[in-house]
Amino acid sequence: MITLIQLEYITALDTFRHFATAADKCFVTQPTLSMQIKKLEDYLGLVLFDRTKQPVIPTEQGKHVIKQARIILQETSKIKHIINDIKQQSTGDLRIGIIPTIAPYLLPRFAGTFKSTYPGIELKIEETVTENIEDMLVKDMLDVGIAVTPLNNKQIIEEPLYYEEIMLYHHPDHSFSNQRIVNLNEIKPDEIWLLGDGHCFRNQIVNLCEIKKLKTSQLPFEFEGGSIDTLMKIINQEGGYTLIPELAFLETNDTSQVKTFDNMRPLREVSLIFTRKFAKTKLIGLLRESIKKSVPVELLNRDRGLLVEWRD
Repeated sequence: MITLIQLEYITALDTFRHFATAADKCFVTQPTLSMQIKKLEDYLGLVLFDRTKQPVIPTEQGKHVIKQARIILQETSKIKHIINDIKQQSTGDLRIGIIPTIAPYLLPRFAGTFKSTYPGIELKIEETVTENIEDMLVKDMLDVGIAVTPLNNKQIIEEPLYYEEIMLYHHPDHSFSNQRIVNLNEIKPDEIWLLGDGHCFRNQIVNLCEIKKLKTSQLPFEFEGGSIDTLMKIINQEGGYTLIPELAFLETNDTSQVKTFDNMRPLREVSLIFTRKFAKTKLIGLLRESIKKSVPVELLNRDRGLLVEWRD
């Protein structure tokens, strides 16, 4: 007989690819986890994991079993949330992934208020890049993500939250200081500071500014950061410019170093993302409404500018 515990153990081992780590995450000893997985393999008459590899990897047959196990566990988890919905209870864990170019500007706006309004919901928030969020959603390591869309990922559902303008941030003494607005054609690749590879906002800048080849001849050193705030501080000291999202501008509201574009209003779309097997319908609805209430109302308007995509 197959048990839900056994299915939890094989999905954990597939996720972490290490017996000791998987056992720790399941709050059991390694011998217990190993024994139950072996018991399941004996029952099925299949070897689910290749134990000769380090890290441990699923066999071809194991991949199919593990995929179905994730579906079963996700469907089973819905029972608790259905009961909570029936009882109108706003309780449970909500595991959220959020990308670094959104987290510092959005989280302070809604997280504290959300927690005080719904004390029965335990927020568990992890900051990481979009590709990691997508992978963790599929593996049921996260319930929902907050990321820039569209993703063009058939496994992911997207619910747009708001649309923020992409603006230019420059050194106080840059020639742009004498301008009220900037034309995109004035952007020079050798003066722009960019986030590192893996950040969707970097790709949006590259696409928006039509940067074909990156240079650093006008910059004092080469640096590809992981934080917009870090780039802004470097620019203040070293010169040059970068692009920032609107919520980053609203945090400081300093118009002296921020310019808009005269020939267009570029936007990035920020959405809640989750898989088709998402179970926590009530909690995601509460999260959605809380975030929308936390941003300026004009950011809810999709028609205020032109959407800049970042993924082909």
